[in-house]
Amino acid sequence: MVRGRKRAMDGTMQDGILSAQGIAALTRAGAIRPMTPYAPDQIQPASLDLRLGARAFRVRTSFLPGASRTVEACVARLSLHAIDLGPGAVLETGCVYIAELQESLALPGDLAAGANPKSSTGRIDVFTRVIADRAEAFDQVEAGYHGPLYAEISPRTFPVLVRTGSRLSQIRFRRGEVRLREAELAALHARTPLVSAAQPSFQGGVAVSVDLSGFDGLIGYRAKRHTGLVDVDAPGAHRAADFWEPLPADGSGALILDPGQFYILASKESVQVPPDHAAEMVPFDPLVGEFRVHYAGFFDPGFGYAGAGGSGARAVLEVRSRDVPFLLEDGQIVGRLVYERMAEVPATLYGAGSGSNYQAQGLKLSKHFF
Repeated sequence: MVRGRKRAMDGTMQDGILSAQGIAALTRAGAIRPMTPYAPDQIQPASLDLRLGARAFRVRTSFLPGASRTVEACVARLSLHAIDLGPGAVLETGCVYIAELQESLALPGDLAAGANPKSSTGRIDVFTRVIADRAEAFDQVEAGYHGPLYAEISPRTFPVLVRTGSRLSQIRFRRGEVRLREAELAALHARTPLVSAAQPSFQGGVAVSVDLSGFDGLIGYRAKRHTGLVDVDAPGAHRAADFWEPLPADGSGALILDPGQFYILASKESVQVPPDHAAEMVPFDPLVGEFRVHYAGFFDPGFGYAGAGGSGARAVLEVRSRDVPFLLEDGQIVGRLVYERMAEVPATLYGAGSGSNYQAQGLKLSKHFF
C-alpha cells in the first residue's frame, strides 16, 4: 500500500483526484517511475506533466493497440522512421508521431488515470493523446496498469520544435467515482459560484458559452497558415502577428467558423474551481454543433478562484469546426465543465505557484507569443 495518501476516518483510502502531495507519494512508492528526476514545476496541483523521452516515430496512421497488443508492437508495424529527440526535432503539420514518454506507471489496483494536452499545447493546435499498452481508448489508463506511456502527437496548424524533456501532456490520477452529478453541482455552485452566469445549467456539467461581444475590440484570433516554427519550450519567443490574425469585434455578435480553421475564443462566463475540486472541459458535444471547443481540458483547483488571485478568469476555447461552416453567436452554449472531488486540497493552488500562466485570463494566446 502506498504511504502518504490521505485516509478517511475509518482508515480506508480516500476517493478523489490525487493532489500534488498524492502524486509525490505515488512516485516515492514506485507507482510512478520517472527516468530522470522531475523538473521543479512538473507536479501541478492536481496533475503531473509528462515529458517526451529520447525517441519519436513517424507513423503512417493513428491507432489504438487494443486489448492484446503493446504500443511498441504497433509502432514496429506502422513506423516510417525514428527521430532522435535529444538535439531537438521538428514535427510537421499533418503528420502523426508516437513519442516515448519518460514516465511509466505501476499503479495499484484501485487507482486509474486520465490524460489531457497541457493548456499551452492546445492553444498552438497540437493534437496530442496519451496511449498505454493494450489500451482501447486514448488518454485513459486503467486501474492497476503496469507499463510504459507514449504520446501520439499531430501538429495541426503550426510545425513545432520539440526535444527530450518537452512537456505536451499531463496526467491525473483518480480513485473511485468522483464526478459530480447535477444536484451536487448545483449544491457546490450555491456554496462557491462555479460560473458567473445568472442562471447556470448543470445538465451534463456546467454550461459554458462563447463571448463574441469583444475583449478590447477583439472577439478572438484565427491561426495563419504556412507559418514558421513554434518552439514548445520557448515562452514569449514568438511574435503573435506572425502566427495569428486578430478578429475584430464588428458589433454583429457572430462568427462563422470555416472548416479546417483554428480559432482562439473565450467564454462569456468567468469560471471558478474551488480548492477541493478539479474540473475538465468536455471537448466535443455534437448536440451543440459539429465543432470542437477545447483540446486541453484540465482546470486545476484554484483556477479562477478569488483566494488564489484568479477572480474573473475566463475559459479559453480552442475551436475547430469539422466538415461544414458553422455560425457561432454571442452567448451560445459551446461546452460543459465537469467537476470532480479532490482526495485532498493541494498544498499549492493554481495561481499560487509556478506554471500558472493563465490565472485571471481573458482572451489569451498561449505563453509562446508576445
